[in-house]
Amino acid sequence: MVDVLVIGGGMAGVSIAYELAAHASVLLTEAEPSLAEHTTGRSAAIYAPSYGGPIVRALTVASGPRYRALETELDTPPLLTPHGSLWIAIDDDGVEHLAALPAEPVSPRRARELCPVLHDVRAAGWDDTASDIDVMALHHGYVRGLRARGGTVRTTGPVTALRRDGRGWRADVGEDEVRAEVVVNAAGAWADELADKAGVPAIGLRPMRRTLALASGAVPADPAWPLVADAADRFYFRPEGRHLLISPADETPSEPCDAKPDELDVALAIERINAATTLRLRSVHTAWAGLRSFVADRAPVVGAWPDHPGFVFFAGQGGYGIQMAPALAALGAAVVLGRPVPGDVPARDVSPR
Repeated sequence: MVDVLVIGGGMAGVSIAYELAAHASVLLTEAEPSLAEHTTGRSAAIYAPSYGGPIVRALTVASGPRYRALETELDTPPLLTPHGSLWIAIDDDGVEHLAALPAEPVSPRRARELCPVLHDVRAAGWDDTASDIDVMALHHGYVRGLRARGGTVRTTGPVTALRRDGRGWRADVGEDEVRAEVVVNAAGAWADELADKAGVPAIGLRPMRRTLALASGAVPADPAWPLVADAADRFYFRPEGRHLLISPADETPSEPCDAKPDELDVALAIERINAATTLRLRSVHTAWAGLRSFVADRAPVVGAWPDHPGFVFFAGQGGYGIQMAPALAALGAAVVLGRPVPGDVPARDVSPR
């Protein structure tokens, strides 16, 4: 018996479990043999306050000071390494999208100074507040912190059944039965499937496949280059060691699954980036894919349906869950525990709707 059962061992699950464990007994369970096997473990996450919709950007900004505090709190190496992001527009569609981004306008000439392989840039925007995130250092830190606060982590424990038990819940986790006052559904792309097992209405989650690859070409990657992203969200690339990490910024509808890269998506990324640069990419060293899950308005979902108390969604974080994890976890824990939302954390109605 625990106060809170958190289902899902990715960044969403471990971050909210850590925050909850300061005030409640917590069991975190993951169906896979190890934590962070899906989206979190495959993320090319950046901390970019100019990336995402308004609530995402606000939560990202609020997470900045919390990242720095967590380095001490969780005894991690530096979690954020400054690395600017350059948004570029290569056509009218890109110019229109760029105008809506909160990035500092810079000239095409300045864009090429920041990344000399660019050509035919119509307009550009610079985000010097962006950073690379040490994703696994953050994830491991949250797990250590959860255990230090008395929380329990178990893997290879798929939840096969969930049912109401008076004011709480009973869950069949592997071969065991767990009783909890509150269930936190942090199951990522599987959040609606888990809700169905509990007899709780779905939130309309839409998993989307995102493809990434490490590639190289005629021009060696320069570690000083920023992350370069098409403002119309059709590709991005950034230096990754001796190679370039590339993506066509695809969002291909998918069932919840162990996502695999599609060769056509990798080829599309190469085609789009070669058209916008002088890189002449031709060699792919490895490719992978993950799932980004959204509800219709692309805002994170935090809270319970009024008729189903105690079953709390912590889902729909899309491709932004890691950059806003510290603030969103604090918000989620406040919602679960019925405590005031911390003053530095922005909140709006992010409950199921």
